[in-house]
Amino acid sequence: MVKVYLALGSNVGDREKNIKKAIDLLSKEIKDIKVASLYETEPIGYINQPKFINTALEGYTNLSPEELLKFCQDVEKKVGRIYRFKWGPREIDIDILLYGNLKIDKPNLKIPHPLMLERDFVMRPLKELYKDIDKFVVKILNSSKS
Repeated sequence: MVKVYLALGSNVGDREKNIKKAIDLLSKEIKDIKVASLYETEPIGYINQPKFINTALEGYTNLSPEELLKFCQDVEKKVGRIYRFKWGPREIDIDILLYGNLKIDKPNLKIPHPLMLERDFVMRPLKELYKDIDKFVVKILNSSKS
């Protein structure tokens, strides 16, 4: 089992219900889940949209990084995500932030998530789960393993 960290966000419909449904569905493949508090945050990128509810979770999975990505995308569909446009409104958004201490740089999958250290809406809930997560991320980013 590998420890993973995910970020979840929602700004369409019942935001808290969307997050809870996603966590419930994620628990089928991610075990021993710990969830941070919910934070209401301003949108970035495209700002003419409702505020988000964001959180992060920690858990363990036997899925490979690629399988976890596909699983997260399937969960997004089950929660009702409709793709509108980049940084647009979302029923649910699930991002893989960390997968053990792996560094992955593929066109469809980048771990650690490339912008996580710059995003307060990711780091605030994450730091509830792992106080020194920023140091851990920097260590992975500075490693030569890919």
